[in-house]
Amino acid sequence: MASTSAKAVPLSRIHDLEDWVAALTQPSALMELASLLLCIGLAWTLGWLLRRSLGASDKRSIWFGQRLVDGVLFPLLLLCLAFAARALVARWLPLAVFQIAVPVLVSLLVIRVGVKVLQAAFTETPLVRLLEHTISWLAWGAVVLWVSGLLPIMLEELDQIHWKVGGTSMSVRTLIEGTLTAGAVLLFTLWISAAIEARLLQSATGGELSLRKALSNATRVVLMFVGLLLALSAVGVDLTALSVLGGAIGVGVGFGLQKLAANYVSGFVILAERSMRIGDNVKVDGFEGCITQINARYTVVRSVAGRESIVPNEMLITSRVENLSLADTNVLQTAQVAVGYDSDVELVMRLLLEAVLSQPRVLREPEPSVAMSNFGADGLEFVVGYWIADPENGAGGLKSLINLGILKALRAHQIEIPYPQRVIHTKAGSPTS
Repeated sequence: MASTSAKAVPLSRIHDLEDWVAALTQPSALMELASLLLCIGLAWTLGWLLRRSLGASDKRSIWFGQRLVDGVLFPLLLLCLAFAARALVARWLPLAVFQIAVPVLVSLLVIRVGVKVLQAAFTETPLVRLLEHTISWLAWGAVVLWVSGLLPIMLEELDQIHWKVGGTSMSVRTLIEGTLTAGAVLLFTLWISAAIEARLLQSATGGELSLRKALSNATRVVLMFVGLLLALSAVGVDLTALSVLGGAIGVGVGFGLQKLAANYVSGFVILAERSMRIGDNVKVDGFEGCITQINARYTVVRSVAGRESIVPNEMLITSRVENLSLADTNVLQTAQVAVGYDSDVELVMRLLLEAVLSQPRVLREPEPSVAMSNFGADGLEFVVGYWIADPENGAGGLKSLINLGILKALRAHQIEIPYPQRVIHTKAGSPTS
């Protein structure tokens, strides 16, 4: 039978170690522990069924994560079941285990939400790891204060430290609560924007991918702006004072940040009109490669050699850009060769065509073409043109193979590739040596 003192003293107000031990060693604590384990099993089963029914296999999923326990859904289900079990158990038994378990589960849910949302919104930012550790330490520290009963006392003491800012009275407690509220609002807006971006980019390719990328970027900017306003309001900042700040920002954009603003506007123009898309092969400012990213401020162009060029979006709007993939992905290449004047022209043209067609990357439609382009000073000049459909796999290697095939074929048929010839005229009577 549980003692009366154990029933009368809730765990959140216990300050004596003996009372803690007495409360947690009662037989009723074993019943609470069994109920908590049952809640864990039910939460895991419900999460597994939902994951299987929805077919969620994305490792970056906020709800499910790489494993079921990594996502937000499992601690959320467990917390809801723990609250329900706590209400039922409290009718017949004194609470001891649930007094500790509920704060721990709340902290676990907060940590999981913060970590997963930050990982989904900022996948490659080094600051994410620091923010994850900060959220974890704050959450577990709040649990310790909650369970030990020091949290209300500390909040009352912090509320006594107050000051006036203009016509508003603020305290350390309101500042901390406002900061936490602002962080929660920003996390919520990041969660929504990450979910919208994942849904928009799920099955998009080509030009549709660029347009959806523009929509997702615009949606994230709008949501972050709204979240920032709500966060400032939660902290206690008067939003009417932002009119002066907005005017100052406008002047700064007009004078000092015009290049930055131009790049952002150019990025949305590129994504909206789809003149350049992710996957296109372009040549800009002497650099040729494939577009791998189109961001709000810059575009990343990756060459075949593996080098990446970060091109400001304003340059793509104001300068000449060769888009090799706008009409189609096929690219024309040429190879030139000169032979002696006594060579068989028809044989040379046939050998050139065979050397080109021997490479599997050369397209048969449109078919390669061979032409005698010029009567050169040293010999007859021929040009062979051919099309390829995969320039992202490199063009220099294919051109080298074709040139080697042409050289081998001409030598096999003893067709001369003439050396440059120059005639030097000397005046009569001039010394020669």
